[in-house]
Amino acid sequence: MNDGSMASEDTAGLSPGRLQLPAMLVLVAPDSFGDTLSAVDAAAAIATGWTRSRPADRFIVAPQSDGGPGFVEVLAKRLGRKRRLRVSGPLDTAVDAQWVFDSRSATAYLECAQACGLALLDGSPTPETALAAHSRGVGELIVEALRVGAKRIVVGLGGSACTDGGQGMIAVLGGLEAGRQRLAGVELIAASDTEYPLTGPWGAARVFGPQKGADTAAVAALEARLEAWAPELEAVAGRDVSSEPGAAAAGGIGAGLLALGGRCESGAAIIAEHTHLAEDLEMAEMIVTGEGRFDEQSLHGKVVGSLVDAAYPLGIPVIVLAGQVGLENSAVRSSGIMSALSMADYAGSVRLAQADAANQLMGLASQVAARLGNSGPARYR
Repeated sequence: MNDGSMASEDTAGLSPGRLQLPAMLVLVAPDSFGDTLSAVDAAAAIATGWTRSRPADRFIVAPQSDGGPGFVEVLAKRLGRKRRLRVSGPLDTAVDAQWVFDSRSATAYLECAQACGLALLDGSPTPETALAAHSRGVGELIVEALRVGAKRIVVGLGGSACTDGGQGMIAVLGGLEAGRQRLAGVELIAASDTEYPLTGPWGAARVFGPQKGADTAAVAALEARLEAWAPELEAVAGRDVSSEPGAAAAGGIGAGLLALGGRCESGAAIIAEHTHLAEDLEMAEMIVTGEGRFDEQSLHGKVVGSLVDAAYPLGIPVIVLAGQVGLENSAVRSSGIMSALSMADYAGSVRLAQADAANQLMGLASQVAARLGNSGPARYR
């Protein structure tokens, strides 16, 4: 749980009576809250809680994703029904992965978390699972997308249990050379949630390995594997893809996709395009967003950072509601965010915030809305 100095009541002026804002149009656009709430469920909880305190406000409910868990669910709301495919999970146990095929544009939208996500592990991640997890299921999804005639394949990256640099995925495609040949003529896009390279102090193993259960020894082993894999990727790609932004995404699956002829794009930008976020921003008078943990990484390639960047030139205030907040108040303010508040602080513990996530998020949203006050139905600006 965060200490009291982070996201306190005084943060950016949300104390009771400090503001009396008239009724306004609120854009509710959260990412998923890890394994506890999908982006769709989080958006519904925020809007419901907010309404309790400010019933005159109107809403645009537009759940978002940066390519991680929830990528397919959000897209399915706009592009059609989800398909299912039985694939290898991160530890070989078969799982049902969901994906979307837009027949109008012959575009397949895949999500690595559906095939090798942390949530698919049988229990909490450990050093053993961190070393054993693989990306073969992602390769199986790509093969299926090719089978149905996809001419454009977008792979949402994030939330993976593996740190294999995409080796499992590429093995399913027949290897690097064969994979490039199979994907020739197909537009391959890595929808990335990170700007980090494959290896080094900001690489997949050292930055994200501990989140996947890796201890010091496991991180070192994973880093050594990736360092040995990087020259193979470079040899087939003709350039050092391991150093490119997004290579670290999903345990290095980003680097594997780049070597197969793909390119990295912002997952948040792809979702924003399909959810018509630019049009929503033109109308919004306040933005409420959120995610499981709000920290420095959130401001680089993720949903919250993308929304803040878009809102700033339009003068739209942004409030972040997160499971936990890992930034000091000064960093929150300097990033252009009005306030960032923690569900764990509101609930009194991380355990309760996770176990009763929807109700705790509703309560936090209601509390924040109440602090804004309500001077009656009038345009905010």
